[in-house]
Amino acid sequence: MTAVRSRGDILRQARRRDSQQKRAKVLATVDSMAANGQEITMLGVARAAGVSNWLVYQPELKEHIDKARKGQEFKNARAKAGGRATSAASLAVDLELARAEMRNLREERDKLKDVVRRNLGRQLEQAGSNDAAARVQELLAANQQLEKRLSAALTELQEAREKLEMTELDLDGARAGIAQMMREQST
Repeated sequence: MTAVRSRGDILRQARRRDSQQKRAKVLATVDSMAANGQEITMLGVARAAGVSNWLVYQPELKEHIDKARKGQEFKNARAKAGGRATSAASLAVDLELARAEMRNLREERDKLKDVVRRNLGRQLEQAGSNDAAARVQELLAANQQLEKRLSAALTELQEAREKLEMTELDLDGARAGIAQMMREQST
């Protein structure tokens, strides 16, 4: 026969199960952080596991976390003693060298930009002057043709004026001849 459980029993059992899951999650998080080489702190474990700070300070969990921290400190001490760990001074020097290299690269980039700008400007000027030179040649050729046409028109005009003068002289002569003929006939 199955015993009937009360609501309180069900809630206590659910709470116990939830507590065990959270504790298991904290232990797994500590092991994962140790395996990945992440710095293990009480607050860091609580955040990574998504549990309250109060839980990580419970005696059995705190003991496990402290043990992992000591193991990590031991590894770090051995690494430093073996020369495998970098010191703060070494990191500072590396950072300063990286900054200097970045400055040099920025200066070089700026110089290269200026060179490209100048070369592009020269190319545009040459293209512009080549186009301008071609246009000047076209205009000079057109000007020469217009000068030839003007010269031909002026010559034609001069010839027309000469013909006009000759015609006017002939007309004057014809008038004079007609006037004389009329006088002779009237007398």
